[in-house]
Amino acid sequence: MRPGIALIRLLACLLAGIWIVCPGRPAEAATTERIVVNRFTGVAIEGFDPVAYFVDGSALQGTAEFEANLWGAVWRFRNEGNRASFLAHPEIYGPQFGGYDPADIARGVTVAGNPRFFVIAAQRLYLFSREANRDAFAADPERFLYEVGKRWPGLQEQLSQ
Repeated sequence: MRPGIALIRLLACLLAGIWIVCPGRPAEAATTERIVVNRFTGVAIEGFDPVAYFVDGSALQGTAEFEANLWGAVWRFRNEGNRASFLAHPEIYGPQFGGYDPADIARGVTVAGNPRFFVIAAQRLYLFSREANRDAFAADPERFLYEVGKRWPGLQEQLSQ
């Protein structure tokens, strides 16, 4: 092997090693069906900050600067405080049912929720595929959650991890 090719290979290996151990790199995730993610990037709920729904009362985009990897998905946040809150209590701040629309789950199907259509009920975040589903759920969350409780375990088993 020529010395120039060996040097190029050595440099490529070193750069790959630096990239792997570099702490400032973005979070990585394998895609999963258990959480609504972009199938190409692994980013959950279209990059919206799940904590902002509670703190700011609205759907706000997170940034790549503040990411975390949890449940096989990359989550984005607006700031380090939101990121830390999510990691301390993901069961509270993460969207219920992995971001799937509970009105559709109650009908027996899994449809990804749109992060722009949301309700916080009983201090939990729910995302909806359509405004009509959000409005129906908001009017009677207990009825929907009763139906979801019966259907979600079976539907969840059909989703790949």
